[in-house]
Amino acid sequence: MSAVLEASPIATTLPPEAETKVTLGRVLKSEWIKFRSLRSTYWTLAAGIVLTVGFGALLCWAMLDHFSQLHADERASFNPTDHSLRGYYLAQMAIGVLGVLMFTGEYSTGMIRATVSAVPKRLPVLWAKAIVFGVATWVVGTLSALAAFFIGQAIFSSKHIGASFSDPGVPRAVFGLGLYLTAIGLIAVGLGALLRNTAAGIASLFGMLLVLPLLVEALPSSWQSNISPYLPGAAGGALFTLHGDPNALSPWVGFGVLCIYVVAALVGGAAVLRRKDA
Repeated sequence: MSAVLEASPIATTLPPEAETKVTLGRVLKSEWIKFRSLRSTYWTLAAGIVLTVGFGALLCWAMLDHFSQLHADERASFNPTDHSLRGYYLAQMAIGVLGVLMFTGEYSTGMIRATVSAVPKRLPVLWAKAIVFGVATWVVGTLSALAAFFIGQAIFSSKHIGASFSDPGVPRAVFGLGLYLTAIGLIAVGLGALLRNTAAGIASLFGMLLVLPLLVEALPSSWQSNISPYLPGAAGGALFTLHGDPNALSPWVGFGVLCIYVVAALVGGAAVLRRKDA
């Protein structure tokens, strides 16, 4: 019996402490498994693709149908690139909902307790969720923007009013839309961690993107021109818009302002995650 115990490999196969240490890489792997195992992930990302590409194509067909009825100045100012990317307006909502659910979904099911038990420091969970969701959103958003652009220009080509990808500013607009959708998604992840409630997180995001601009429009014009360019939608929109409002920020300055919103949301989420119990 003693010989069997001496020959047993159990003692030598136990992982050392270093191999069981919680690292960001392992938390990333865990979050990736959770992210890709949820059916809602595929449905919501698919909705974002359909809205970006499908709604953009629908708007291009509608414009093509009555382009000849436009006034000469409207035809001269028409921008086919901006028009083909307009599906983003609805797609950002789908991306935002999924971003909020990255955290609130675990709070609603109680799985967050297991998550923070496995990762006691908690903050790596937030960074891992943000990285996984950010990368996935960037890939989906960029591919959707490319598809929307090329499909839209194919539609416009029948009347020779389309744009070329090599035209000045077009690559920045197309790839900028992918960056914009990624930033909106990361704001949503931060709001989910901050508010820990799905309805509150989605309402806050929609209010920021849809309601707040309407409230600003009700202000005196002098206030509008000073506030409106710094709202998240307007600031980020400067990156993927070729010919926008003359009062808008420059593309990369606008994206920098949007990134400030991202940092604020994630820092707020991190503070709540550290201080409050799951």
